[in-house]
Amino acid sequence: MNEKILKARPGIPLLILFTLLYLAMIGLVIWGGILLDGGRSMGALPLVFGLLGLFVGIIPFFGFKVIKPQEALVLTLFGEYIGTLREPGFFFVHPFSSAVNPAAKTRLGQSADVDREGSSKVIISGQGTSGQINVSNKKISLKIMTLSNSKQKVNDVLGNPVEIGIAVMWRVVDTAQAVFNVDNYKEYLSLQADSAVRDIVRIYPYDVAPGIDTTGDGRPDEGSLRGSSAIVAERIRETIQEKVQHAGLEILEARITHLAYAPEIAAVMLQRQQASAIIDARKMIVDGAVGMVEMALESLSEKDVVQLDEERKAAMVSNLLVILCGNRDAQPIVNSGSLY
Repeated sequence: MNEKILKARPGIPLLILFTLLYLAMIGLVIWGGILLDGGRSMGALPLVFGLLGLFVGIIPFFGFKVIKPQEALVLTLFGEYIGTLREPGFFFVHPFSSAVNPAAKTRLGQSADVDREGSSKVIISGQGTSGQINVSNKKISLKIMTLSNSKQKVNDVLGNPVEIGIAVMWRVVDTAQAVFNVDNYKEYLSLQADSAVRDIVRIYPYDVAPGIDTTGDGRPDEGSLRGSSAIVAERIRETIQEKVQHAGLEILEARITHLAYAPEIAAVMLQRQQASAIIDARKMIVDGAVGMVEMALESLSEKDVVQLDEERKAAMVSNLLVILCGNRDAQPIVNSGSLY
């Protein structure tokens, strides 16, 4: 079912008209009562019409609706969808029409539009008193809203448990589809967001791992949750959009708000990262030290500073490597005797 814009009548002129008619019915009741008090039986007729008009005249006032900017009201008449009010203003619709919004009492918790217990609440504060009033608002917000689901524990492609949380920016674009195609479009969006996160996260490793294909082209790549967060978030957005398209929702953006290893393996993974960093640093130090030793030997040989046999070269290389690769400063020992 697609959205149909309802062309409603302006409310101000009809409000004035119905108010005048209602005042006229009050006048009939007063006039009929005066005639009856005067002993005239003809006063019963205006009295009956006036009382009937007072009871029936209340009905048209239920047809007045106020729409604020970025709000919509889905209306049905005797079970049939008649249209959606989208334009802000004061309008008059069929008094027996009813507004429909199955997600009116569903709170996602972060947009402050509904409550977790199932009903919206307004806090009233006074001098020494406070209370809560349940509010049921059938209007549908067309503003950009944020869904921030709780953190999930998902296994990545290597089987490591990862905690991840996302924030989804979304809005309603087709009110009829949102109301009639799904039971509760807010809960539906939340469940689909959880499902999309699990579908995408299990494709990626937490960190870059060899031999992992994250793009589906059959070739290993360097994609990871930590290093490719923007790409992962975009894939999550596209997946959610595909699943909520028929619910009249548009997913504008998805962002990763939390990403970490699960607590049970976080300490082990930290030690692994530290060991990897130490190995990389040592490798760089050794490569640099070997280059410096090679440069020193070549420089001594070219300038003919000293002639060293293979045994002395090996001793010199060993000493230079110890000095260059050591964690502490070397303590020099001065040899005052012969070199040999």
